[in-house]
Amino acid sequence: MFTRRDFLKTGSSMVALGGSVPLFLNRTAAQAPASDRPGGRDTILVVVQLTGGNDGLNTVIPFRDDAYNRARPTLRQPANQIHRINDDIGLHPAMNALHGLHQDNSLCIVQGVGYPNPSQSHFRSMDVWQAGSTARDLPEGWIGKALRNIPGAASFHLANNNESAPLALTGAPVRVPSIRSLEDFQLRVEASSNRDRQSLRSVIESTAAPSSASSGGLLDFVQRTAVNTFASSRRLEQLGRSYQPRVPYPNTPLGNHLRLAAQLIDGGLGARLFYTSLDNFDTHAAQALSHTNLLRTLSDAVSAFYRDMSARGHRDRVLVMTFSEFGRRVHENGSRGTDHGAAAPMFLVGGRVRNGLVGAHPSLTQLDQDNLRHHTDFRQVYAAILDRWLGVPSRQVLGQEFRPVDVFRA
Repeated sequence: MFTRRDFLKTGSSMVALGGSVPLFLNRTAAQAPASDRPGGRDTILVVVQLTGGNDGLNTVIPFRDDAYNRARPTLRQPANQIHRINDDIGLHPAMNALHGLHQDNSLCIVQGVGYPNPSQSHFRSMDVWQAGSTARDLPEGWIGKALRNIPGAASFHLANNNESAPLALTGAPVRVPSIRSLEDFQLRVEASSNRDRQSLRSVIESTAAPSSASSGGLLDFVQRTAVNTFASSRRLEQLGRSYQPRVPYPNTPLGNHLRLAAQLIDGGLGARLFYTSLDNFDTHAAQALSHTNLLRTLSDAVSAFYRDMSARGHRDRVLVMTFSEFGRRVHENGSRGTDHGAAAPMFLVGGRVRNGLVGAHPSLTQLDQDNLRHHTDFRQVYAAILDRWLGVPSRQVLGQEFRPVDVFRA
């Protein structure tokens, strides 16, 4: 017998709404847990993955350290162009917009982040970060496990073309949709003219509408689900047409993804977790120009998103977290690039973060095979976000206790 459970497992293929049925709109605020229960917050997390291994040493720069200048004869950044965080540390010249957030007390920079016995394999190290674990087998992701403790919360993978869902989202109680735009949620019908398309939409929606004599059975459940789905699609279409950003977003894939996140947040849809990525950080050769462009892309997009959200009253609800699977080695290579390394910085952007630097910059002379030594386990950052931001017990997600890093204001 075909049951409601069977329908929930397979029903998304029954309706042509791009890649996902937005059933999250059926969840209301009444389904959220009380504020003193796990997951009982109104906070939002946006994760930006820097794929390929970002060169942290040319991102957060110890510009007064002579060892930096000696190690980077062609890649070192001019001290007079670096955006200073303090008298010794600054941001890459391309990160002007992110430096502006520091001046607005909204940028936390966690230095020297990594994990014990780091892997320099892209695949293994990325799995470690996405799972929140260094175990041999990594079947689930840290965000997916966190979502089990946040009933009714919607989450989204803001995907690049042909990008599969990340391990970080595996293990969620419901499938996390991968979307590229709000058009992915629109009801699509095949017809030769606009008039025919409108007629087909009317037929589909009228067929799905439940009759006055409700049977309470599976057919009634399917009909009610379809009605809610079509209503959700219309609401999202209108949201896409009416949204006007308070600040301009850069016309880049990351800028477009974060603009989409802003639309979904401001639409009051109950969305609390977003995951997106910026690729091409594997800079083994001719790094200077490509890395500059990547950091500018990151800085401009994150700044636009945060300022847009702040202008709409979400300043203290939103947290953006960036990470990369590893940093790069201290010394540049013979191809004017950098090779796979270890420790690197993380950025946290939000109205309630502890502004400025957290932790010391790793030594450039006390190295492990030319790799920076980490002093902060990345799971300490995750623990802070889980416990103190999302309201989810970090031990349940990470499998053991990690002392949270002090990244939030009291």
